[in-house]
Amino acid sequence: MITNLMALDGVLLVDKPQGLTSHDVVAHLRRKLQIKQIGHAGTLDPLATGLLVMLIGRATKLSATLMGQDKAYDGTLKLGEVTDSQDSDGQILATCPVPVLTDAVLEATAQGFLGDQYQTPPMFSAKKIKGIPLYKLARKGEEVEREPRFIRVNGFKITRIALPEIDFSVACTKGTYVRTLAHDFGSRLNCGAHLTMLRRTLSGTFSLADALPLATLENLSLADIRQRLIPLHKAVPSPVIMN
Repeated sequence: MITNLMALDGVLLVDKPQGLTSHDVVAHLRRKLQIKQIGHAGTLDPLATGLLVMLIGRATKLSATLMGQDKAYDGTLKLGEVTDSQDSDGQILATCPVPVLTDAVLEATAQGFLGDQYQTPPMFSAKKIKGIPLYKLARKGEEVEREPRFIRVNGFKITRIALPEIDFSVACTKGTYVRTLAHDFGSRLNCGAHLTMLRRTLSGTFSLADALPLATLENLSLADIRQRLIPLHKAVPSPVIMN
């Protein structure tokens, strides 16, 4: 166990691999650093990769502040297939022929998502209803009413069109389900869609370009990891009083 003199405090930027949950990454770092006080500032689904802002030691007190910051992602959606989880990890519920779609129609559809709106969380999500995560109910085949929540999409840009696949970049507020954006994108085109790839590139002022893959971090010494920690006073855009 690390003593107080050797305590690790700060923000660590991790490039999460596909297939792991955010909690899995916490568990990996707890074993590596031999401390329990580790959290993160924004969950990524197992399908998703990219920037995971890890909070080490006293930085866990910044959770609410850092989790509330805007995010940016690169993703791929596939038209013509609807899944129960709204991504490729789920079961296909319906298929539909993809109509002839011009670049202008696709770009206009993307632009239609910009701005303030309400989004209904998907059943396959960690959001809790009466203390029970929705995904546990979904696995039992249950569906319950979910309260839509306010989000804002600041940018939605199509970067590649290779139907039935579309690559895109999106900038949005916290709590936005990008797989729901993909699902709704297909609904607006009357052919359905689901998310097949997602990579977080930004979280507030933190960039994926400054993150290291989890496998690389696990091979670093504690001294090297300490050097990569972002100090608490540099981790937030405005001063936060720490106890």
